[in-house]
Amino acid sequence: MVTEQEVEAIGRTLVDPQQPLQTRFRALFTLRGLGGPGAIGWISQAFGDDSALLKHELAYCLGQMQDKRAIPVLVDVLRDTRQEPMVRHEAGEALGAIGDPEVLEILKQYSMDPVVEVAETCQLAVRRLEWLQQHGGELVGGPYLSVDPAPPAEERDVGRLRQVLLDEARPLFDRYRAMFALRNAGGEEAALALAEGLRCGSALFRHEVGYVLGQLQHEAAVPQLAAALARRAESPMVRHECAEALGAIARPACLAALRAHAEDPERVVRESCEVALDMYEHESGAEFQYADGLERVRPPLS
Repeated sequence: MVTEQEVEAIGRTLVDPQQPLQTRFRALFTLRGLGGPGAIGWISQAFGDDSALLKHELAYCLGQMQDKRAIPVLVDVLRDTRQEPMVRHEAGEALGAIGDPEVLEILKQYSMDPVVEVAETCQLAVRRLEWLQQHGGELVGGPYLSVDPAPPAEERDVGRLRQVLLDEARPLFDRYRAMFALRNAGGEEAALALAEGLRCGSALFRHEVGYVLGQLQHEAAVPQLAAALARRAESPMVRHECAEALGAIARPACLAALRAHAEDPERVVRESCEVALDMYEHESGAEFQYADGLERVRPPLS
Protein backbone atom coordinates (compact mmCIF):
# COMPACT_ATOMS: atom_id res chain seq x y z
CA MET A 1 0.00 0.00 0.00
CA VAL A 2 1.39 3.36 -1.03
CA THR A 3 0.31 6.40 0.96
CA GLU A 4 -0.37 9.93 -0.30
CA GLN A 5 2.55 11.08 1.81
CA GLU A 6 4.89 8.67 0.04
CA VAL A 7 3.70 9.80 -3.39
CA GLU A 8 4.25 13.39 -2.29
CA ALA A 9 7.76 12.62 -1.06
CA ILE A 10 8.66 10.99 -4.37
CA GLY A 11 7.06 13.88 -6.26
CA ARG A 12 9.07 16.42 -4.30
CA THR A 13 12.24 14.58 -5.25
CA LEU A 14 11.23 14.73 -8.90
CA VAL A 15 10.60 18.49 -8.94
CA ASP A 16 13.64 19.42 -6.84
CA PRO A 17 16.39 20.77 -9.14
CA GLN A 18 18.91 20.40 -6.31
CA GLN A 19 18.59 16.62 -6.46
CA PRO A 20 20.97 14.67 -8.74
CA LEU A 21 19.40 14.09 -12.15
CA GLN A 22 19.65 10.31 -11.87
CA THR A 23 17.76 10.44 -8.54
CA ARG A 24 15.02 12.51 -10.18
CA PHE A 25 14.81 9.98 -13.04
CA ARG A 26 14.36 7.14 -10.58
CA ALA A 27 11.61 9.13 -8.85
CA LEU A 28 9.92 9.76 -12.20
CA PHE A 29 9.87 6.09 -13.17
CA THR A 30 8.58 5.21 -9.71
CA LEU A 31 5.66 7.60 -10.19
CA ARG A 32 5.03 6.14 -13.62
CA GLY A 33 4.73 2.69 -12.05
CA LEU A 34 2.46 3.91 -9.26
CA GLY A 35 0.10 5.81 -11.56
CA GLY A 36 -3.00 7.69 -10.49
CA PRO A 37 -3.87 11.40 -10.29
CA GLY A 38 -1.24 12.16 -7.66
CA ALA A 39 1.56 10.79 -9.80
CA ILE A 40 0.26 12.61 -12.88
CA GLY A 41 0.06 15.85 -10.90
CA TRP A 42 3.68 15.68 -9.75
CA ILE A 43 4.97 14.69 -13.19
CA SER A 44 3.02 17.59 -14.73
CA GLN A 45 4.57 20.09 -12.31
CA ALA A 46 8.07 19.22 -13.51
CA PHE A 47 7.50 20.61 -17.02
CA GLY A 48 8.69 23.93 -15.64
CA ASP A 49 12.21 22.54 -15.29
CA ASP A 50 15.07 23.76 -17.47
CA SER A 51 16.31 20.27 -18.42
CA ALA A 52 15.02 19.26 -21.85
CA LEU A 53 16.07 15.69 -21.13
CA LEU A 54 13.98 15.49 -17.97
CA LYS A 55 10.94 17.07 -19.66
CA HIS A 56 11.27 14.65 -22.59
CA GLU A 57 11.12 11.75 -20.13
CA LEU A 58 8.16 13.31 -18.29
CA ALA A 59 6.15 13.30 -21.50
CA TYR A 60 7.29 9.77 -22.33
CA CYS A 61 6.15 8.47 -18.94
CA LEU A 62 2.76 10.19 -19.18
CA GLY A 63 2.21 8.52 -22.54
CA GLN A 64 3.24 5.10 -21.25
CA MET A 65 0.81 5.43 -18.33
CA GLN A 66 -2.07 5.73 -20.85
CA ASP A 67 -4.18 7.74 -18.43
CA LYS A 68 -6.53 10.22 -20.12
CA ARG A 69 -6.11 12.61 -17.21
CA ALA A 70 -2.67 13.46 -18.62
CA ILE A 71 -4.08 14.71 -21.94
CA PRO A 72 -4.54 18.41 -20.96
CA VAL A 73 -0.94 18.90 -19.80
CA LEU A 74 0.45 17.06 -22.84
CA VAL A 75 -1.62 19.23 -25.18
CA ASP A 76 -0.29 22.33 -23.40
CA VAL A 77 3.29 21.12 -23.84
CA LEU A 78 2.73 20.31 -27.52
CA ARG A 79 1.32 23.80 -28.10
CA ASP A 80 4.06 25.60 -26.16
CA THR A 81 6.61 26.73 -28.75
CA ARG A 82 8.91 27.83 -25.93
CA GLN A 83 9.50 24.18 -25.12
CA GLU A 84 12.38 22.43 -26.85
CA PRO A 85 11.46 20.46 -30.02
CA MET A 86 12.38 17.13 -28.41
CA VAL A 87 9.97 17.88 -25.55
CA ARG A 88 7.12 18.90 -27.86
CA HIS A 89 7.81 15.84 -30.01
CA GLU A 90 7.54 13.55 -27.01
CA ALA A 91 4.28 15.21 -25.93
CA GLY A 92 2.82 14.50 -29.37
CA GLU A 93 3.99 10.89 -29.22
CA ALA A 94 2.53 10.53 -25.73
CA LEU A 95 -0.86 11.75 -26.92
CA GLY A 96 -0.77 9.04 -29.57
CA ALA A 97 0.25 6.46 -26.97
CA ILE A 98 -2.71 7.27 -24.72
CA GLY A 99 -4.87 6.32 -27.66
CA ASP A 100 -7.90 8.57 -27.13
CA PRO A 101 -9.42 9.71 -30.46
CA GLU A 102 -10.41 13.02 -28.88
CA VAL A 103 -6.86 14.28 -29.59
CA LEU A 104 -6.98 13.51 -33.33
CA GLU A 105 -7.78 17.07 -34.35
CA ILE A 106 -5.01 18.65 -32.29
CA LEU A 107 -2.56 16.07 -33.64
CA LYS A 108 -3.67 16.79 -37.21
CA GLN A 109 -3.18 20.49 -36.58
CA TYR A 110 0.40 19.99 -35.39
CA SER A 111 1.13 17.53 -38.20
CA MET A 112 1.98 20.69 -40.15
CA ASP A 113 4.15 22.24 -37.44
CA PRO A 114 7.19 24.10 -38.80
CA VAL A 115 9.43 22.01 -36.51
CA VAL A 116 9.92 18.84 -38.55
CA GLU A 117 10.37 16.53 -35.52
CA VAL A 118 7.06 17.74 -34.09
CA ALA A 119 5.25 17.48 -37.43
CA GLU A 120 6.50 13.95 -38.15
CA THR A 121 5.66 12.80 -34.62
CA CYS A 122 2.12 14.09 -34.87
CA GLN A 123 1.69 12.49 -38.30
CA LEU A 124 2.74 9.16 -36.79
CA ALA A 125 0.43 9.65 -33.81
CA VAL A 126 -2.50 10.33 -36.16
CA ARG A 127 -1.71 7.14 -38.09
CA ARG A 128 -1.48 5.18 -34.84
CA LEU A 129 -4.89 6.39 -33.67
CA GLU A 130 -6.42 5.66 -37.07
CA TRP A 131 -4.86 2.18 -37.00
CA LEU A 132 -6.37 1.56 -33.55
CA GLN A 133 -9.80 2.62 -34.79
CA GLN A 134 -9.50 0.35 -37.83
CA HIS A 135 -8.31 -2.65 -35.81
CA GLY A 136 -10.61 -2.40 -32.81
CA GLY A 137 -8.29 -1.11 -30.13
CA GLU A 138 -4.87 -1.51 -28.58
CA LEU A 139 -2.49 -4.20 -29.73
CA VAL A 140 -2.00 -6.85 -27.04
CA GLY A 141 1.01 -9.08 -26.60
CA GLY A 142 4.63 -8.96 -27.73
CA PRO A 143 7.84 -9.32 -25.75
CA TYR A 144 8.01 -5.66 -24.66
CA LEU A 145 5.72 -3.78 -22.31
CA SER A 146 6.14 -0.36 -23.93
CA VAL A 147 3.38 1.45 -25.80
CA ASP A 148 4.96 2.02 -29.21
CA PRO A 149 4.27 4.83 -31.72
CA ALA A 150 3.43 2.22 -34.38
CA PRO A 151 2.32 -1.41 -34.20
CA PRO A 152 4.93 -3.94 -35.35
CA ALA A 153 4.58 -5.20 -38.91
CA GLU A 154 3.16 -8.67 -39.46
CA GLU A 155 6.22 -9.57 -41.57
CA ARG A 156 8.71 -11.79 -39.70
CA ASP A 157 11.55 -12.11 -42.22
CA VAL A 158 14.44 -9.98 -40.97
CA GLY A 159 15.82 -9.35 -44.45
CA ARG A 160 12.52 -8.03 -45.80
CA LEU A 161 11.97 -5.95 -42.66
CA ARG A 162 15.43 -4.44 -43.10
CA GLN A 163 14.54 -3.43 -46.66
CA VAL A 164 11.44 -1.58 -45.47
CA LEU A 165 13.30 0.03 -42.55
CA LEU A 166 16.00 1.49 -44.78
CA ASP A 167 13.76 2.48 -47.72
CA GLU A 168 13.42 6.24 -47.39
CA ALA A 169 10.78 6.28 -50.12
CA ARG A 170 8.40 4.30 -47.90
CA PRO A 171 5.93 6.08 -45.57
CA LEU A 172 7.43 6.75 -42.15
CA PHE A 173 4.66 4.74 -40.44
CA ASP A 174 5.62 1.64 -42.47
CA ARG A 175 9.29 2.06 -41.58
CA TYR A 176 8.38 2.38 -37.90
CA ARG A 177 6.30 -0.79 -38.12
CA ALA A 178 9.33 -2.59 -39.58
CA MET A 179 11.49 -1.13 -36.81
CA PHE A 180 9.34 -2.53 -34.03
CA ALA A 181 8.97 -5.88 -35.79
CA LEU A 182 12.78 -6.11 -35.95
CA ARG A 183 13.00 -5.31 -32.26
CA ASN A 184 10.50 -8.05 -31.48
CA ALA A 185 12.40 -10.52 -33.68
CA GLY A 186 15.52 -9.95 -31.60
CA GLY A 187 18.97 -11.42 -32.16
CA GLU A 188 22.14 -10.19 -33.78
CA GLU A 189 20.82 -9.98 -37.34
CA ALA A 190 17.92 -7.76 -36.26
CA ALA A 191 20.19 -5.60 -34.09
CA LEU A 192 22.61 -5.02 -36.97
CA ALA A 193 19.75 -4.20 -39.35
CA LEU A 194 18.39 -1.65 -36.89
CA ALA A 195 21.83 -0.16 -36.33
CA GLU A 196 22.02 0.63 -40.05
CA GLY A 197 19.06 2.93 -39.45
CA LEU A 198 21.27 5.21 -37.36
CA ARG A 199 22.70 6.50 -40.64
CA CYS A 200 19.49 7.23 -42.58
CA GLY A 201 16.18 9.01 -42.41
CA SER A 202 15.18 12.03 -40.38
CA ALA A 203 16.50 12.91 -36.94
CA LEU A 204 13.22 11.67 -35.50
CA PHE A 205 13.66 8.30 -37.22
CA ARG A 206 17.26 7.91 -36.04
CA HIS A 207 16.22 8.92 -32.54
CA GLU A 208 13.63 6.14 -32.50
CA VAL A 209 16.18 3.63 -33.80
CA GLY A 210 18.40 4.50 -30.83
CA TYR A 211 15.49 4.01 -28.43
CA VAL A 212 14.63 0.61 -29.94
CA LEU A 213 18.24 -0.56 -29.75
CA GLY A 214 18.20 0.32 -26.06
CA GLN A 215 15.16 -1.89 -25.62
CA LEU A 216 16.74 -4.72 -27.59
CA GLN A 217 19.93 -4.55 -25.49
CA HIS A 218 22.07 -6.48 -27.98
CA GLU A 219 25.79 -5.76 -27.84
CA ALA A 220 26.16 -6.14 -31.61
CA ALA A 221 24.83 -2.58 -31.97
CA VAL A 222 27.31 -1.02 -29.53
CA PRO A 223 29.87 0.17 -32.15
CA GLN A 224 27.19 1.95 -34.21
CA LEU A 225 25.59 3.51 -31.13
CA ALA A 226 28.96 4.70 -29.86
CA ALA A 227 29.78 6.14 -33.29
CA ALA A 228 26.47 8.03 -33.44
CA LEU A 229 27.02 9.38 -29.93
CA ALA A 230 30.47 10.62 -30.99
CA ARG A 231 29.21 12.42 -34.13
CA ARG A 232 29.10 16.08 -33.12
CA ALA A 233 27.21 16.93 -36.32
CA GLU A 234 24.41 14.52 -35.35
CA SER A 235 21.19 15.87 -33.85
CA PRO A 236 21.40 16.08 -30.03
CA MET A 237 18.10 14.20 -29.75
CA VAL A 238 19.68 11.27 -31.62
CA ARG A 239 22.90 11.37 -29.63
CA HIS A 240 20.94 11.48 -26.35
CA GLU A 241 18.97 8.36 -27.28
CA CYS A 242 22.16 6.54 -28.27
CA ALA A 243 23.67 7.37 -24.88
CA GLU A 244 20.65 5.96 -23.06
CA ALA A 245 20.75 2.84 -25.24
CA LEU A 246 24.39 2.28 -24.31
CA GLY A 247 23.45 2.56 -20.63
CA ALA A 248 20.74 -0.05 -21.09
CA ILE A 249 23.03 -2.48 -22.99
CA ALA A 250 25.62 -2.12 -20.20
CA ARG A 251 28.72 -3.74 -21.70
CA PRO A 252 32.29 -2.52 -20.99
CA ALA A 253 32.53 -0.85 -24.42
CA CYS A 254 29.39 1.14 -23.51
CA LEU A 255 31.04 2.44 -20.36
CA ALA A 256 34.02 3.81 -22.28
CA ALA A 257 31.77 5.64 -24.76
CA LEU A 258 29.60 7.14 -22.04
CA ARG A 259 32.56 8.34 -19.99
CA ALA A 260 34.05 9.92 -23.12
CA HIS A 261 30.98 12.15 -23.44
CA ALA A 262 30.25 12.81 -19.78
CA GLU A 263 31.41 16.42 -20.29
CA ASP A 264 29.90 16.91 -23.75
CA PRO A 265 29.17 20.55 -24.65
CA GLU A 266 25.56 19.63 -25.54
CA ARG A 267 23.62 19.64 -22.28
CA VAL A 268 21.10 16.99 -23.32
CA VAL A 269 23.93 14.66 -24.35
CA ARG A 270 25.89 15.34 -21.18
CA GLU A 271 22.85 14.70 -19.00
CA SER A 272 21.93 11.58 -20.96
CA CYS A 273 25.39 10.17 -20.30
CA GLU A 274 24.96 10.95 -16.60
CA VAL A 275 21.65 9.08 -16.49
CA ALA A 276 23.00 6.29 -18.70
CA LEU A 277 25.96 5.71 -16.39
CA ASP A 278 23.47 5.26 -13.55
CA MET A 279 21.50 2.83 -15.73
CA TYR A 280 24.74 1.00 -16.53
CA GLU A 281 25.45 0.53 -12.82
CA HIS A 282 21.92 -0.76 -12.30
CA GLU A 283 22.00 -3.17 -15.27
CA SER A 284 25.43 -4.55 -14.39
CA GLY A 285 24.95 -4.57 -10.60
CA ALA A 286 22.86 -6.35 -8.01
CA GLU A 287 20.04 -3.79 -7.64
CA PHE A 288 16.60 -5.36 -7.93
CA GLN A 289 14.88 -2.44 -9.64
CA TYR A 290 15.75 0.89 -11.24
CA ALA A 291 12.58 2.72 -10.14
CA ASP A 292 13.48 2.69 -6.45
CA GLY A 293 11.72 5.86 -5.33
CA LEU A 294 9.62 4.07 -2.73
CA GLU A 295 12.65 2.42 -1.16
CA ARG A 296 14.30 5.83 -0.89
CA VAL A 297 11.41 7.41 1.05
CA ARG A 298 10.56 4.44 3.26
CA PRO A 299 12.56 3.73 6.43
CA PRO A 300 14.68 0.57 6.19
CA LEU A 301 13.22 -2.58 7.65
CA SER A 302 14.78 -3.44 11.00
